[in-house]
Amino acid sequence: MKVATRSAVPPFAVMEILAAANARRARGEDVLVLCAGEPAAGAPTVVRERAAAALATGHLGYTEATGIPSLRAALAAHYAATYDVPVPPDAIALTTGSSGAFLLAFLAAFDVGDRVALARPGYPAYANILTALGCEVVDLPCGPDQRYQPTPGQLDALTEPLDGLVLASPANPTGTMVAPDELAALATWCTDHGVRLISDEIYHGITYGAEPTATAAAYRDGGAVVVSSFSKFWGMTGWRLGWLVLPDDLVDPVAALAGNLALCPPTLAQHAALAALGEDAMAAARAAVDGYAACRALLLDALPRLGWDPVAPADGAFYLYGRIDRFGLDSVTYCARLLDEAGVALTPGTDFDPVDGTDWVRLSFAAPIATVRAAVERIVAWQATL
Repeated sequence: MKVATRSAVPPFAVMEILAAANARRARGEDVLVLCAGEPAAGAPTVVRERAAAALATGHLGYTEATGIPSLRAALAAHYAATYDVPVPPDAIALTTGSSGAFLLAFLAAFDVGDRVALARPGYPAYANILTALGCEVVDLPCGPDQRYQPTPGQLDALTEPLDGLVLASPANPTGTMVAPDELAALATWCTDHGVRLISDEIYHGITYGAEPTATAAAYRDGGAVVVSSFSKFWGMTGWRLGWLVLPDDLVDPVAALAGNLALCPPTLAQHAALAALGEDAMAAARAAVDGYAACRALLLDALPRLGWDPVAPADGAFYLYGRIDRFGLDSVTYCARLLDEAGVALTPGTDFDPVDGTDWVRLSFAAPIATVRAAVERIVAWQATL
């Protein structure tokens, strides 16, 4: 029987590594899992309590295709309070995680054959979803000289026109961010050239500097789309709830697609997420970020012992992306042996960069500091044997 060529995309390696690590744990082995971008603390208590109450007394049937009006209104208020950016509630669509948001945004914005640019290194699902939808992925190699982020000059240098640009700030795996003036320049370039900007903002709220975090929601009148999620800042990964901030021309197309593809986002998660936007949950999420900051500081202090050089500047998110080729192993072999021989699960850079990723690994520090500290000691000791 025929298998669609659209399915011929590589698997997300981090999920395979996580499965291998979990299998070792199930056998009673001591494994430190720092491969997945999953906050260890999970959802705030008030979110869990709201979910329990909804399970006990609430109606958990279908909701509107783009989410319950009360949560969309609460998110609109969040943009006003956090960024001073007005967003109409009707411009917000709740989705099944940010993954569902990307699928809906790409389906609504791009046709088969459209050219969409992506920074490299970057989150692999961008390219894989676009490829499965028949779009042409335009590779933008973004090195340390441009802080692993695309620039208008780099876009100007392309010889063929674009239909879209995917931007991530803070970015996975590098943790780098675009400053407000840089975002403005990229958004203006996209508007001027008729290019749809898709801005991945799922790590907003997880930053470590004094610089303000800018949102592309400020440029929705120019056609920009924002993808965000409750997964990272609020630790609600398995709840599968994200959202889109849409320009006016994509509101109805996304709603039509959403109703056909998923009927509605997870109802229980939507009701629980109303509590996520309250002050108690926000305080718990900010406390979690303080924990990530402590882990980040520990890792940066340990760099001379780790010997990873260079490392990307982890301005946001909770990843350390470092070069490990000095140890004489490609990153896939490095990570496989590190798991087998030292019980530490990291992700090879090939997941994020198919060209140069053999020299890099990603460590997620969204874990208790004791776990990160123990992992550093194991990695240093194991590297000494190579």
